[in-house]
Amino acid sequence: MRNKFQQMSLTDIYQSVEKCLENNKPELFKLLDEHLDWDEIIPESFVHAFYQHFGRDRKYHLESFMRGLFLQRIFHYVEDSQLLNTLRYSQEMRSFCGFDKVPDASKLTRFKQDFGYHIRAVFEHLVDITEPICREMDAALADMLVFDTTGIESYVAENNPKFAAAKAKQAKAYAKIDPTFDPNIGKTAFMPEFAASNPAVKQQYINGHFCYAQKAAVVTNGLGIVRHLELFDEDFKKQHPEMQIEKRPNCPEIDKEVGDSTALKPALLDFRAAHPTFRYSVFSADSAFDSYDNYTFLMKDYRFSKVVIPINPRNSVPNTDTHFNEYGIPLCPRDGIPFLFHSKCGGKNRSIRFKFICPKTQWMRTDKGISRRCFCDNPCSDSVYGKCVYIYPNKNLRLYPGLTRDSDEFAAIYNRRTAVERSIYTLKDTLGLSSRKTSNVLTTKADLFLAGIVQLLCVLLADKLNDAKLARRPRRLIA
Repeated sequence: MRNKFQQMSLTDIYQSVEKCLENNKPELFKLLDEHLDWDEIIPESFVHAFYQHFGRDRKYHLESFMRGLFLQRIFHYVEDSQLLNTLRYSQEMRSFCGFDKVPDASKLTRFKQDFGYHIRAVFEHLVDITEPICREMDAALADMLVFDTTGIESYVAENNPKFAAAKAKQAKAYAKIDPTFDPNIGKTAFMPEFAASNPAVKQQYINGHFCYAQKAAVVTNGLGIVRHLELFDEDFKKQHPEMQIEKRPNCPEIDKEVGDSTALKPALLDFRAAHPTFRYSVFSADSAFDSYDNYTFLMKDYRFSKVVIPINPRNSVPNTDTHFNEYGIPLCPRDGIPFLFHSKCGGKNRSIRFKFICPKTQWMRTDKGISRRCFCDNPCSDSVYGKCVYIYPNKNLRLYPGLTRDSDEFAAIYNRRTAVERSIYTLKDTLGLSSRKTSNVLTTKADLFLAGIVQLLCVLLADKLNDAKLARRPRRLIA
């Protein structure tokens, strides 16, 4: 009779336990261990700075902090205590992060504040790594930059609804004294310009409501994958004095508009300094960035071939030229019908020109081939081809930013601007950036770049798994 018992060596026992632990590891941790190389992700300068700071006797490792903060964003743990409590009760998570002992909350905060510069370096390194991946996903959309600003609301008393209600009550009381005072409009005059606990948290008008937030810029490509992040803190303003703008509390919407327009150039200059080899052909932003100086900078200095920014009527002088409409399209001198865009001509030795033709011309086959003929009853030109108008766009880059404003191409490119809005939503809502209970500038800045790091790590995973949808859906990783 065969003996059903078998003696096991210490090696067999170890291998059996190791196999059991590996089989019981959550699929997410298996996926991350298999496809993410943290030695490649974390720059050597960060490693050197971290271990130089803490010395040889270190209880927690750099990679452990980065893994833990990555899981905090993926699992939407808006408070550090949520992450730390999960680490205490989850052996699998502690093993994945490499924590022999769970750190306290102050360790995480000090890590963010002491190494914020290096956390940004990790983000910029990932931008370099993911750029060729984006080009492979969709070359046309990856060749587009989309710019927008947002506000990261802080955990301050001024953001409490009771605070706003108290100011509204104060405005109504003042309206009883002064009947000409509108409490609904004038209540903002009773609100302070910045939070009492942190002057860096300033009054903003974001997404249709007033709040106290720290302003940031988000730059993505046409795919909605973040390419650059910038927090407009005091250090940034010192490096770019042109950011200093006088406060005009009577019109907060225009304050935001002017701030956006002014922020564009310094933010893009920092982006180019961080990635000098990157080149893009198309730029898109909303009408808040409509400025004559911005078009000159984008097309002549930054070398975008097309800039898609809708015209902001508040930045426009009333059109008194009856030969052109508000989009710079020539009009028929007889009946005011807009001319049709025909082609873009010019080249190496000639200035670029836009050719517009009479809207009443048609293509016809003749003995000499196919040519145009004008069928206007009251022609404004003696030419049988009809009147042609040539526009030199370099004379007015705002009206002619590399393409005509009334074209289908302009509309199609502008529709892709929603990519940056979806990316902002992912950073603030999905990855918990807007729900943090802090107002500290250094912590906010680190959290901003950590959220960007998580999004870019999803791009790496999407490339490894050949699933492009994961690049823009971080929460699907934990499904």
